[in-house]
Amino acid sequence: MESLAQGVNSRLENMRNLSPAERLEKVAEAVGIDVATSSKLAGDALPVDLANGMIENVVGTFELPLGVATNFQINGKDYLVPMAVEEPSVVAAASFMAKLVRDCGGFQTSSTAPIMRAQIQILGLQDPYGARLQILSRKAELIEAANAKDPVLVGFGGGCKDVEVHVFPSSRRGPMVVVHLLVDVRDAMGANTVNTMAETVAPLIEELTGGTVRLRILSNLADLRLARARVELTEAALTTKAYDGRRVIEGIVDAYEFAAIDPYRAATHNKGIMNGIDPVVVATGNDWRAIEAGAHAYAARSGHYTSLTTWEIAANGNLVGTIEMPMALGLVGGATKTHPAAQAALKVLGVTSATELAEVTVSVGLAQNMAALRALATEGIQRGHMALHARNIAIGAGASGAEIDAVARELAANHDVRSARAQEILNRLRGEG
Repeated sequence: MESLAQGVNSRLENMRNLSPAERLEKVAEAVGIDVATSSKLAGDALPVDLANGMIENVVGTFELPLGVATNFQINGKDYLVPMAVEEPSVVAAASFMAKLVRDCGGFQTSSTAPIMRAQIQILGLQDPYGARLQILSRKAELIEAANAKDPVLVGFGGGCKDVEVHVFPSSRRGPMVVVHLLVDVRDAMGANTVNTMAETVAPLIEELTGGTVRLRILSNLADLRLARARVELTEAALTTKAYDGRRVIEGIVDAYEFAAIDPYRAATHNKGIMNGIDPVVVATGNDWRAIEAGAHAYAARSGHYTSLTTWEIAANGNLVGTIEMPMALGLVGGATKTHPAAQAALKVLGVTSATELAEVTVSVGLAQNMAALRALATEGIQRGHMALHARNIAIGAGASGAEIDAVARELAANHDVRSARAQEILNRLRGEG
């Protein structure tokens, strides 16, 4: 996909004080997209007729707020990041953390090749270890058969690259052998590709082993398709009028250690990471359920569910944060290709490969995690979150137009963000009751 965002400056000033139409115009101007493309981001991008072809029993479409996170600089390149999310404070928190990181050199990222696993389950074997070696002895033949199903992918440098065989000698259904096809899916998410390859080689595996093949399907634990991001922030960057930067750094590291050792805390900690990741995945038409499943399985790969991020204090006293996790995203196929708003979001983002998209996405997750830990280490999570949530409460009470901000400001100022209180304020503003 051609990048339209080369040379973008992600520092868009005064966004919070603009109307949605003005923000969209500013984003479109920054990344150089035309009116036809930008209009897809403004709503009503998915006609019911098109939706009817995407899933079954369609009765309409369902919209989420679409925001744009600013200030992201990753490997020296600026990005404006579309995020589809309903939760208040997410876009604002990611953007503010990206601003702090930007002033300290930005995000540094890397990733592995886009390798996905297809699993082929074999039952009815008395010699599972013998079957394993029989399969491995014919590995080249299996790879050739798998790749024959997708010569286009092979032509782009992808395709089945290797075969693994895993033995489970004592399942309740008898010995089980599971073959993994390791497939480089290039810029696709890869589910259809690896599933087709698994179906293709299944008869050959039955012939080799004398067993019975059952499941033939991808794994969403894409532990060979990893994306990584790193940040380093100075004490000065984290210092505010109310809080010393050293105290903030110590608080963030203490909060991380809690998540590292306690799965109850880790679940909420990782949910905060996914608060940043899922909205990017949704906005670009990718499979957020697959990303969630892979993330949480990866967090538990040691047998202990733990944090997806790490936060440490470097020898120079700086705060260092890292994230490494599976990120099976695609630029081709599925809703990414069929949903007009997803296509427009990708043009705003300006990525040229699925790997680049993955690295941007984990950077947003790391930023979101830092925002949550910083809040927990200082003023607490509720102050900023509830100030933004107050707008939802105001709208729920019936406020509209300028009333929304007026009601929300008073709710937040009094630290009393309740529907009943919003109704009282609204009635007073309208001179009712």
